[in-house]
Amino acid sequence: MRTNIYRLYIAVLSALFIPSTGMAQKQFTLEDLNFGGTNYRKFVPENCYTTWWGDELIRLDAEECSIINKVTGKESMLFTLADVNKWLGTDTANKVHSLYRAAFPYADKPLVLLRTKNRMYLLNWKKHRAEWQMPTDGSAAWQAEAWNEASKALAYVKDNQLMVKTQDGDSTQLTTDGSRCIVYGQSVHRDEFGIRGGLFWSPDGTKLAFYRMDQTMVADYPQVDIFHRIALYEPDKYPMAGETSHKVTVMVYDLQSKNITTLQAGDPTDRYFTNVSWSPDSKTIYIFELNRDQNDCRLVSYDAKTGGKIAELNRETDDKYVEPQHPITFLPWDSKSFIMQSQRDGYNHLYLFSADGKLQKQLTSGKWVVLEMLGFDIKKKAVIIASNEKNPIQRNTYAVDIKTGKRTLLDNGHGYHYPNLSPTGAFACDNYSEPAVPRNIEIINTATAKHTLYFKAADPWLGYGVPEFSCGTLKADDGTTDLYYRMVKPVGFDANKKYPTVVYVYGGPHAHNVDARWHYASRSWETYMAQKGYLLFIIDNRGSENRGRAFEQVTFRQLGQIEMKDQMKGVEYLKSLPYVDVDRIGVHGWSFGGFMTISLMTNYPEVFKVGVAGGPVIDWKWYEVMYGERYMDTPTANKEGYEKTSLLHQAKNLRGKLQIIQGYNDKTVVPQHCLSFLAECIKAGTQPDFFLYPGEPHNMRGHQSVHLHERITQYFEDYLK
Repeated sequence: MRTNIYRLYIAVLSALFIPSTGMAQKQFTLEDLNFGGTNYRKFVPENCYTTWWGDELIRLDAEECSIINKVTGKESMLFTLADVNKWLGTDTANKVHSLYRAAFPYADKPLVLLRTKNRMYLLNWKKHRAEWQMPTDGSAAWQAEAWNEASKALAYVKDNQLMVKTQDGDSTQLTTDGSRCIVYGQSVHRDEFGIRGGLFWSPDGTKLAFYRMDQTMVADYPQVDIFHRIALYEPDKYPMAGETSHKVTVMVYDLQSKNITTLQAGDPTDRYFTNVSWSPDSKTIYIFELNRDQNDCRLVSYDAKTGGKIAELNRETDDKYVEPQHPITFLPWDSKSFIMQSQRDGYNHLYLFSADGKLQKQLTSGKWVVLEMLGFDIKKKAVIIASNEKNPIQRNTYAVDIKTGKRTLLDNGHGYHYPNLSPTGAFACDNYSEPAVPRNIEIINTATAKHTLYFKAADPWLGYGVPEFSCGTLKADDGTTDLYYRMVKPVGFDANKKYPTVVYVYGGPHAHNVDARWHYASRSWETYMAQKGYLLFIIDNRGSENRGRAFEQVTFRQLGQIEMKDQMKGVEYLKSLPYVDVDRIGVHGWSFGGFMTISLMTNYPEVFKVGVAGGPVIDWKWYEVMYGERYMDTPTANKEGYEKTSLLHQAKNLRGKLQIIQGYNDKTVVPQHCLSFLAECIKAGTQPDFFLYPGEPHNMRGHQSVHLHERITQYFEDYLK
């Protein structure tokens, strides 16, 4: 499903080092390992939180902010939390509680942006006083917000209405018809196409572009809140594949004239508008516009003052789908040139265009993927990127010279790196891990590629019994494509024994399971299971992310089919191993992985003895328009594909023990999926088990996640061990 939800679910990593045989090996509990557990934070590699003040690196802590020497890594105090509250004169009810969210928006001024319960401040820490402040009463209930550092104006959505405060605190209500049906300033198109919000300030802060989404015509899904004496009906607008979708327009508010203009993009019916960006002079807006079939994408420019269309700058079509994910970005030193990302040559790469839409050149190329454009080294006139050029499961940092296209590796060439670039691009704070490295933080001088080790996390699991983690490749079902897998062997592994084995699966678009982070990105539940004597196996099939367009699109109009074939190549490998008990193979997955779990259980009932499927898609006709139609087309246009992939027809084939788990108030994979499957199982006389989490969404939150993983574990303990 959506990347941010999926990544929240898989974010917990496990440990590497095996204590010597002379040491007592302590045992983990789920309270130690699972996100939401009471001891969880003690068992995550320690981190340091940093931000940039111009090219100065700042260490953020709850109680203090310090400046970091980029050559030695040594810290010098800037100010403390006590200092801040003293200088601001805050009272007990309205004080700053932590400095973790402190921001330093002006490179040339000693000003820190701080929030209290009811105010925003720009505090001058050298003069010990606030130089600017704005009331933010009720911000806890805001549905969205965006502050602009140039104008100090604040846009926010409160009670469904869009508001703007100018730097002097004057408020203007821009809308009056906001509701759950008319949505302003928030994410649209259900967070697809890279959309993460709906408020877009111009660079000079004088204009605000924002989304308006009319979903009056979209059918309600009947969600129910049971936590009342009489349960409350809380319908959710949910546009299913093939059904009527919402209509989105982009509007612009001018702070000076106080006028609101709608971009003249034409009839919004069955169209998607995404990746809104501004020209450096704040006069032009750029949007990627996509048809409902998602095979025709156009980059269009608009006059921000009049709303009039200026030009169509680029058009990209594909016989399957085009998927814009990134706004264009202008070169900081050249306001007449911008970079666009595209998969037009089969892999996501960077292309340099002139402002009038003429392609100047392709900046990057090769059978690898640009994972992210991180920023620019302004002095050297280079763009800084993250890519998997070194290895499909790595993430490394490169500087790409705009003129020559030459790429320079900036990090150590191993592992998975998340550098935070300074505004000028002269430095990067590189937070990374490797299969044998829990976490390191290095300061990189991008001009010289010289590294300074700033922080090294200790192994938080030292002294505990941990499994053996390994990574390798197998050929896909096509016989040629390499697929990466992770194996987690039981604690105290003995090659002469046979072990029950669990295949953990996701398998869907915009996600992967195996990479070169600590322990190959193993989920800590895998360690818990390995501690109980299970072998875990995870493979990224075709259709998953970061391997190029053909790798991803092979599943088009037949979700689950190619994926199953690739997963079964993994099972074929497992069966070749003498220590895998072929009569005790289970499978578990969530979301798309829940769909894959039931698909594997019912298509290969002779292989999988036990399965646990969480939040599973059962039939793609009940999934949302944007995601569902991209990969499956509509139920009318692809009737055969929808019939082939529907698990309703597979209910009769269930033989093993299957537990289905669902958040009762799941707004991503609505309960209609699993309930319909249960109905078919009843008709067929098959017997799955079922468990609901009342009030929970697509993933279980907080401590309920511990309960969830206890339930998953116990099911395998009861029926697979």
